Amino acid sequence: MDELQDVQLTEIRPLLTNKNTRNFQDFDCQEHDIETPHGVLHVTMRGTPKGNRPVILTYHDIGLNHKSCFNTLFNFEDMQEITQHFAVVHVDAPGQQENAPPFPAGYQYPSMEELAEMLPSVLTHLKISSIMGIGVGAGAYILTTLALNQPNLVEGLVLINIDPCAKGWIDWAASKLTGWTSNLVDIVMAHHFSHEELQDNQELIQTYRLHIAQDINQDNLNLFFTSYNSRHDLEIERPIPGLNEDTVSTLKCPALLVVGDTSPAVEAVVECNSRLNPTKTTLLKMADCGGLPQVVQPGKLAEAFKYFVQGMGYMLRNHAFPYVQLSHLNSESVPTASMTRLVRSRTHSSSSVGSADGARSRSQTGNQVEGAGAAAAGNDTQARPQTMEVSC
Repeated sequence: MDELQDVQLTEIRPLLTNKNTRNFQDFDCQEHDIETPHGVLHVTMRGTPKGNRPVILTYHDIGLNHKSCFNTLFNFEDMQEITQHFAVVHVDAPGQQENAPPFPAGYQYPSMEELAEMLPSVLTHLKISSIMGIGVGAGAYILTTLALNQPNLVEGLVLINIDPCAKGWIDWAASKLTGWTSNLVDIVMAHHFSHEELQDNQELIQTYRLHIAQDINQDNLNLFFTSYNSRHDLEIERPIPGLNEDTVSTLKCPALLVVGDTSPAVEAVVECNSRLNPTKTTLLKMADCGGLPQVVQPGKLAEAFKYFVQGMGYMLRNHAFPYVQLSHLNSESVPTASMTRLVRSRTHSSSSVGSADGARSRSQTGNQVEGAGAAAAGNDTQARPQTMEVSC
Protein backbone atom coordinates (compact mmCIF):
# COMPACT_ATOMS: atom_id res chain seq x y z
CA MET A 1 0.00 0.00 0.00
CA ASP A 2 1.26 3.47 -0.81
CA GLU A 3 2.23 5.58 2.13
CA LEU A 4 -0.28 8.17 3.23
CA GLN A 5 0.82 11.79 3.07
CA ASP A 6 -0.35 15.01 4.64
CA VAL A 7 -1.30 17.68 2.15
CA GLN A 8 -0.31 21.28 2.78
CA LEU A 9 -3.17 23.52 1.66
CA THR A 10 -2.46 27.19 2.10
CA GLU A 11 -5.02 29.39 3.75
CA ILE A 12 -6.39 32.03 2.80
CA ARG A 13 -8.60 34.82 4.21
CA PRO A 14 -10.54 35.48 7.40
CA LEU A 15 -14.14 34.33 7.47
CA LEU A 16 -15.90 37.39 8.84
CA THR A 17 -15.10 41.07 8.88
CA ASN A 18 -17.13 44.05 9.97
CA LYS A 19 -18.04 44.58 6.34
CA ASN A 20 -19.52 41.17 5.58
CA THR A 21 -21.12 39.98 8.83
CA ARG A 22 -24.30 38.05 7.95
CA ASN A 23 -23.74 38.86 4.28
CA PHE A 24 -25.21 35.76 2.66
CA GLN A 25 -26.29 37.36 -0.62
CA ASP A 26 -26.63 35.54 -3.95
CA PHE A 27 -25.26 36.96 -7.17
CA ASP A 28 -26.50 36.32 -10.74
CA CYS A 29 -28.99 33.63 -9.74
CA GLN A 30 -32.39 32.41 -10.88
CA GLU A 31 -34.89 31.15 -8.32
CA HIS A 32 -37.41 28.38 -8.97
CA ASP A 33 -40.25 26.82 -6.98
CA ILE A 34 -40.56 23.27 -8.29
CA GLU A 35 -43.40 20.81 -7.69
CA THR A 36 -42.31 17.37 -6.52
CA PRO A 37 -44.14 14.26 -5.28
CA HIS A 38 -43.73 15.47 -1.69
CA GLY A 39 -44.32 19.20 -2.05
CA VAL A 40 -42.62 22.27 -3.46
CA LEU A 41 -38.85 22.79 -3.36
CA HIS A 42 -37.23 26.19 -3.60
CA VAL A 43 -34.04 26.05 -5.66
CA THR A 44 -31.58 28.67 -6.82
CA MET A 45 -29.54 28.19 -9.98
CA ARG A 46 -26.29 29.84 -11.04
CA GLY A 47 -25.37 29.52 -14.70
CA THR A 48 -26.75 27.08 -17.23
CA PRO A 49 -25.91 23.38 -17.73
CA LYS A 50 -22.91 23.00 -20.02
CA GLY A 51 -22.92 20.12 -22.47
CA ASN A 52 -22.74 16.72 -20.79
CA ARG A 53 -21.07 18.01 -17.64
CA PRO A 54 -22.81 17.39 -14.34
CA VAL A 55 -24.31 20.25 -12.38
CA ILE A 56 -23.01 20.99 -8.89
CA LEU A 57 -25.99 20.56 -6.54
CA THR A 58 -25.84 21.60 -2.89
CA TYR A 59 -28.00 20.71 0.09
CA HIS A 60 -27.64 22.50 3.45
CA ASP A 61 -27.83 21.36 7.07
CA ILE A 62 -30.49 22.02 9.71
CA GLY A 63 -30.69 25.60 10.95
CA LEU A 64 -29.27 26.94 7.70
CA ASN A 65 -30.36 27.64 4.16
CA HIS A 66 -28.32 27.58 0.97
CA LYS A 67 -27.14 31.15 1.50
CA SER A 68 -25.82 30.81 5.04
CA CYS A 69 -24.44 27.33 4.38
CA PHE A 70 -22.72 27.78 1.00
CA ASN A 71 -22.38 31.38 -0.14
CA THR A 72 -19.09 31.97 1.66
CA LEU A 73 -17.65 29.02 -0.27
CA PHE A 74 -19.20 29.73 -3.66
CA ASN A 75 -18.42 33.45 -3.55
CA PHE A 76 -14.79 32.63 -2.82
CA GLU A 77 -12.52 33.48 -5.71
CA ASP A 78 -10.89 30.05 -6.07
CA MET A 79 -14.28 28.33 -6.08
CA GLN A 80 -15.55 30.66 -8.78
CA GLU A 81 -12.70 29.54 -11.01
CA ILE A 82 -14.19 26.05 -10.77
CA THR A 83 -17.85 26.98 -11.08
CA GLN A 84 -17.33 28.91 -14.30
CA HIS A 85 -17.15 25.43 -15.85
CA PHE A 86 -20.28 24.08 -14.16
CA ALA A 87 -23.79 25.26 -13.42
CA VAL A 88 -24.71 25.27 -9.72
CA VAL A 89 -28.08 24.43 -8.17
CA HIS A 90 -28.68 25.24 -4.50
CA VAL A 91 -31.59 23.37 -2.91
CA ASP A 92 -33.39 24.72 0.15
CA ALA A 93 -35.20 22.13 2.26
CA PRO A 94 -38.96 22.80 2.46
CA GLY A 95 -39.67 25.89 4.51
CA GLN A 96 -36.02 26.73 5.19
CA GLN A 97 -35.44 29.35 2.49
CA GLU A 98 -35.23 33.05 3.24
CA ASN A 99 -38.63 34.57 4.06
CA ALA A 100 -40.34 31.17 3.88
CA PRO A 101 -43.99 31.24 5.01
CA PRO A 102 -45.05 28.96 7.87
CA PHE A 103 -46.60 25.63 7.03
CA PRO A 104 -50.31 25.19 7.76
CA ALA A 105 -51.41 23.43 10.94
CA GLY A 106 -51.16 19.67 10.64
CA TYR A 107 -48.62 19.77 7.81
CA GLN A 108 -46.68 16.51 7.53
CA TYR A 109 -43.04 17.32 6.87
CA PRO A 110 -41.26 14.93 4.47
CA SER A 111 -39.02 12.26 5.90
CA MET A 112 -35.36 12.24 4.98
CA GLU A 113 -36.03 9.55 2.41
CA GLU A 114 -38.86 11.63 0.92
CA LEU A 115 -36.63 14.70 0.79
CA ALA A 116 -34.22 12.65 -1.35
CA GLU A 117 -37.13 11.49 -3.53
CA MET A 118 -37.96 15.13 -4.31
CA LEU A 119 -34.64 15.78 -6.05
CA PRO A 120 -35.20 13.86 -9.34
CA SER A 121 -38.16 16.16 -10.05
CA VAL A 122 -35.83 19.14 -9.68
CA LEU A 123 -33.34 17.63 -12.11
CA THR A 124 -36.09 16.84 -14.63
CA HIS A 125 -37.56 20.35 -14.37
CA LEU A 126 -34.16 21.98 -14.92
CA LYS A 127 -33.15 19.47 -17.64
CA ILE A 128 -30.19 18.17 -15.65
CA SER A 129 -28.95 14.66 -16.38
CA SER A 130 -26.45 14.22 -13.54
CA ILE A 131 -24.96 16.02 -10.55
CA MET A 132 -21.92 16.38 -8.34
CA GLY A 133 -23.43 16.82 -4.88
CA ILE A 134 -22.11 18.89 -1.99
CA GLY A 135 -24.06 18.28 1.20
CA VAL A 136 -23.61 19.29 4.83
CA GLY A 137 -25.05 17.32 7.75
CA ALA A 138 -28.69 16.61 6.94
CA GLY A 139 -28.02 17.64 3.34
CA ALA A 140 -25.17 15.13 3.10
CA TYR A 141 -27.50 12.40 4.34
CA ILE A 142 -30.15 13.35 1.76
CA LEU A 143 -27.68 13.39 -1.14
CA THR A 144 -26.22 10.05 -0.06
CA THR A 145 -29.72 8.58 -0.01
CA LEU A 146 -30.28 9.87 -3.54
CA ALA A 147 -26.99 8.33 -4.71
CA LEU A 148 -27.87 4.97 -3.15
CA ASN A 149 -31.34 4.92 -4.69
CA GLN A 150 -30.49 6.39 -8.11
CA PRO A 151 -26.74 6.06 -8.68
CA ASN A 152 -27.06 7.01 -12.35
CA LEU A 153 -27.93 10.58 -11.30
CA VAL A 154 -24.88 11.18 -9.08
CA GLU A 155 -21.32 11.33 -10.47
CA GLY A 156 -19.62 12.33 -7.21
CA LEU A 157 -20.32 13.50 -3.67
CA VAL A 158 -18.64 15.88 -1.24
CA LEU A 159 -20.10 14.98 2.15
CA ILE A 160 -19.41 17.39 5.01
CA ASN A 161 -20.24 16.29 8.57
CA ILE A 162 -22.23 13.28 7.40
CA ASP A 163 -23.77 10.96 9.99
CA PRO A 164 -24.87 7.67 8.40
CA CYS A 165 -26.40 6.30 11.59
CA ALA A 166 -29.95 6.44 12.86
CA LYS A 167 -30.47 8.33 16.07
CA GLY A 168 -30.10 5.77 18.86
CA TRP A 169 -32.30 5.46 21.95
CA ILE A 170 -29.66 7.12 24.16
CA ASP A 171 -29.32 9.99 21.69
CA TRP A 172 -33.11 10.31 21.56
CA ALA A 173 -33.38 10.42 25.34
CA ALA A 174 -30.56 12.95 25.57
CA SER A 175 -32.24 15.18 23.00
CA LYS A 176 -35.51 15.00 24.93
CA LEU A 177 -33.77 16.02 28.15
CA THR A 178 -31.89 18.76 26.33
CA GLY A 179 -35.12 19.97 24.79
CA TRP A 180 -36.60 20.49 28.23
CA THR A 181 -33.75 22.75 29.29
CA SER A 182 -32.67 24.42 26.04
CA ASN A 183 -34.39 26.17 23.20
CA LEU A 184 -34.20 25.01 19.59
CA VAL A 185 -31.52 27.54 18.67
CA ASP A 186 -29.19 26.21 21.38
CA ILE A 187 -29.76 22.62 20.25
CA VAL A 188 -29.00 23.48 16.62
CA MET A 189 -25.91 25.47 17.61
CA ALA A 190 -24.63 22.43 19.53
CA HIS A 191 -25.23 20.34 16.41
CA HIS A 192 -22.98 22.65 14.38
CA PHE A 193 -20.28 23.71 16.83
CA SER A 194 -18.12 22.07 19.48
CA HIS A 195 -18.00 23.43 23.03
CA GLU A 196 -14.58 24.92 22.32
CA GLU A 197 -15.80 26.66 19.20
CA LEU A 198 -18.82 28.05 21.01
CA GLN A 199 -16.45 29.58 23.56
CA ASP A 200 -13.58 30.72 21.35
CA ASN A 201 -15.04 31.99 18.06
CA GLN A 202 -17.46 34.62 19.26
CA GLU A 203 -17.87 36.49 15.97
CA LEU A 204 -18.76 33.36 14.03
CA ILE A 205 -21.04 32.07 16.79
CA GLN A 206 -22.91 35.35 17.12
CA THR A 207 -23.41 35.55 13.37
CA TYR A 208 -24.95 32.09 13.13
CA ARG A 209 -26.92 32.29 16.36
CA LEU A 210 -28.66 35.43 15.08
CA HIS A 211 -29.20 33.85 11.68
CA ILE A 212 -30.75 30.68 13.10
CA ALA A 213 -32.91 32.63 15.56
CA GLN A 214 -34.04 35.47 13.28
CA ASP A 215 -33.72 34.45 9.62
CA ILE A 216 -35.17 30.92 9.74
CA ASN A 217 -38.86 30.32 10.49
CA GLN A 218 -38.69 28.55 13.86
CA ASP A 219 -41.73 26.32 13.35
CA ASN A 220 -40.42 25.23 9.96
CA LEU A 221 -36.97 24.65 11.43
CA ASN A 222 -38.44 22.44 14.14
CA LEU A 223 -40.10 20.29 11.48
CA PHE A 224 -36.86 19.86 9.53
CA PHE A 225 -34.95 19.17 12.75
CA THR A 226 -37.47 16.51 13.79
CA SER A 227 -37.30 14.87 10.36
CA TYR A 228 -33.50 14.65 10.57
CA ASN A 229 -33.61 13.27 14.12
CA SER A 230 -36.00 10.56 12.86
CA ARG A 231 -33.65 9.38 10.12
CA HIS A 232 -32.91 5.71 9.49
CA ASP A 233 -29.51 4.11 9.28
CA LEU A 234 -28.15 4.43 5.74
CA GLU A 235 -27.32 0.68 5.78
CA ILE A 236 -24.19 1.08 3.73
CA GLU A 237 -21.41 -1.48 3.96
CA ARG A 238 -17.77 -1.51 2.91
CA PRO A 239 -17.36 -3.96 0.01
CA ILE A 240 -14.87 -6.82 0.25
CA PRO A 241 -12.79 -7.02 -2.95
CA GLY A 242 -13.52 -10.17 -4.93
CA LEU A 243 -16.41 -11.19 -2.67
CA ASN A 244 -19.40 -8.83 -2.64
CA GLU A 245 -18.39 -5.75 -4.63
CA ASP A 246 -21.40 -6.10 -6.96
CA THR A 247 -24.00 -6.91 -4.33
CA VAL A 248 -23.18 -4.84 -1.25
CA SER A 249 -25.09 -1.61 -0.63
CA THR A 250 -22.62 1.26 -0.87
CA LEU A 251 -21.91 4.37 -2.89
CA LYS A 252 -20.93 3.67 -6.48
CA CYS A 253 -19.55 7.16 -7.10
CA PRO A 254 -16.38 8.82 -5.79
CA ALA A 255 -16.85 10.48 -2.39
CA LEU A 256 -14.88 13.13 -0.52
CA LEU A 257 -15.73 13.14 3.20
CA VAL A 258 -14.90 16.39 4.97
CA VAL A 259 -14.86 17.24 8.68
CA GLY A 260 -13.15 19.81 10.87
CA ASP A 261 -10.87 18.34 13.50
CA THR A 262 -12.89 19.95 16.32
CA SER A 263 -16.31 19.33 14.78
CA PRO A 264 -18.98 17.49 16.79
CA ALA A 265 -19.35 15.26 13.71
CA VAL A 266 -15.84 13.76 13.69
CA GLU A 267 -16.84 10.32 15.02
CA ALA A 268 -19.83 10.09 12.69
CA VAL A 269 -17.75 10.98 9.62
CA VAL A 270 -15.08 8.42 10.55
CA GLU A 271 -17.84 5.83 10.94
CA CYS A 272 -19.20 6.68 7.49
CA ASN A 273 -15.71 6.44 6.04
CA SER A 274 -15.33 2.94 7.49
CA ARG A 275 -18.43 1.81 5.57
CA LEU A 276 -17.48 3.11 2.12
CA ASN A 277 -15.42 1.66 -0.72
CA PRO A 278 -11.82 2.70 0.09
CA THR A 279 -10.86 2.85 -3.59
CA LYS A 280 -13.45 5.60 -4.17
CA THR A 281 -13.34 7.48 -0.89
CA THR A 282 -11.10 10.20 0.53
CA LEU A 283 -11.43 11.48 4.10
CA LEU A 284 -10.33 15.10 4.53
CA LYS A 285 -9.86 16.14 8.16
CA MET A 286 -9.26 19.88 8.32
CA ALA A 287 -7.02 21.22 11.08
CA ASP A 288 -7.96 24.33 13.06
CA CYS A 289 -11.52 23.95 11.87
CA GLY A 290 -14.81 23.22 13.59
CA GLY A 291 -18.31 22.43 12.42
CA LEU A 292 -18.56 24.63 9.30
CA PRO A 293 -15.43 24.01 7.20
CA GLN A 294 -17.07 25.47 4.09
CA VAL A 295 -17.47 28.75 5.99
CA VAL A 296 -14.33 28.86 8.13
CA GLN A 297 -11.88 27.42 5.58
CA PRO A 298 -13.38 28.08 2.12
CA GLY A 299 -9.95 28.24 0.46
CA LYS A 300 -8.89 24.82 1.68
CA LEU A 301 -12.21 23.27 0.73
CA ALA A 302 -12.18 24.91 -2.72
CA GLU A 303 -8.72 23.50 -3.38
CA ALA A 304 -9.76 20.04 -2.21
CA PHE A 305 -12.85 20.24 -4.42
CA LYS A 306 -10.69 21.17 -7.40
CA TYR A 307 -8.61 18.03 -6.95
CA PHE A 308 -11.76 15.98 -6.45
CA VAL A 309 -13.24 17.28 -9.71
CA GLN A 310 -9.99 16.59 -11.53
CA GLY A 311 -9.90 13.10 -10.08
CA MET A 312 -13.31 12.50 -11.65
CA GLY A 313 -11.79 13.37 -15.02
CA TYR A 314 -12.89 16.98 -15.43
CA MET A 315 -9.60 18.73 -16.09
CA LEU A 316 -9.73 22.42 -15.16
CA ARG A 317 -7.26 24.28 -17.34
CA ASN A 318 -5.40 27.45 -16.43
CA HIS A 319 -6.81 30.72 -17.75
CA ALA A 320 -3.40 31.45 -19.28
CA PHE A 321 -4.28 28.89 -21.97
CA PRO A 322 -7.66 30.10 -23.24
CA TYR A 323 -7.75 27.67 -26.15
CA VAL A 324 -7.58 24.60 -23.90
CA GLN A 325 -11.13 23.84 -22.87
CA LEU A 326 -12.33 21.76 -19.97
CA SER A 327 -12.44 18.13 -21.04
CA HIS A 328 -14.02 15.05 -19.53
CA LEU A 329 -11.70 12.07 -19.76
CA ASN A 330 -12.93 8.51 -19.67
CA SER A 331 -12.40 6.25 -16.70
CA GLU A 332 -9.48 4.50 -18.37
CA SER A 333 -7.61 7.80 -18.64
CA VAL A 334 -8.38 9.08 -15.15
CA PRO A 335 -9.71 6.48 -12.69
CA THR A 336 -12.17 7.65 -10.08
CA ALA A 337 -9.57 7.17 -7.37
CA SER A 338 -7.07 9.43 -9.12
CA MET A 339 -7.60 12.25 -6.64
CA THR A 340 -5.30 10.21 -4.41
CA ARG A 341 -2.49 10.40 -6.93
CA LEU A 342 -3.11 14.07 -7.68
CA VAL A 343 -2.94 14.96 -4.01
CA ARG A 344 0.11 12.83 -3.39
CA SER A 345 1.83 14.28 -6.42
CA ARG A 346 1.21 17.75 -5.07
CA THR A 347 2.56 16.71 -1.70
CA HIS A 348 5.79 15.33 -3.12
CA SER A 349 6.37 18.50 -5.12
CA SER A 350 5.83 20.77 -2.11
CA SER A 351 8.98 22.07 -0.49
CA SER A 352 7.15 22.36 2.82
CA VAL A 353 7.16 18.59 3.32
CA GLY A 354 10.61 17.40 4.38
CA SER A 355 11.73 13.92 5.22
CA ALA A 356 11.50 14.37 8.99
CA ASP A 357 8.19 16.23 8.81
CA GLY A 358 6.88 13.70 6.35
CA ALA A 359 7.67 10.81 8.68
CA ARG A 360 5.92 12.54 11.55
CA SER A 361 2.91 13.35 9.38
CA ARG A 362 2.64 9.79 8.15
CA SER A 363 2.74 8.54 11.72
CA GLN A 364 0.02 10.93 12.81
CA THR A 365 -2.17 10.23 9.79
CA GLY A 366 -1.73 6.49 10.10
CA ASN A 367 -3.19 6.65 13.59
CA GLN A 368 -6.28 8.40 12.24
CA VAL A 369 -7.08 6.18 9.27
CA GLU A 370 -10.17 4.01 9.49
CA GLY A 371 -9.71 1.48 6.70
CA ALA A 372 -10.35 -2.07 5.71
CA GLY A 373 -7.30 -3.17 7.69
CA ALA A 374 -8.88 -2.02 10.95
CA ALA A 375 -11.81 -4.33 10.35
CA ALA A 376 -9.72 -7.28 9.21
CA ALA A 377 -6.32 -7.22 10.85
CA GLY A 378 -4.29 -10.14 9.62
CA ASN A 379 -2.17 -11.39 6.80
CA ASP A 380 -4.33 -9.83 4.14
CA THR A 381 -4.11 -6.28 5.54
CA GLN A 382 -1.45 -5.18 3.09
CA ALA A 383 -3.38 -6.58 0.16
CA ARG A 384 -6.47 -4.55 0.88
CA PRO A 385 -6.91 -1.01 -0.38
CA GLN A 386 -7.12 1.66 2.30
CA THR A 387 -9.15 4.83 2.29
CA MET A 388 -6.85 7.81 1.86
CA GLU A 389 -7.08 10.35 4.67
CA VAL A 390 -5.76 13.85 4.10
CA SER A 391 -5.05 16.17 7.01
CA CYS A 392 -4.69 19.85 6.22
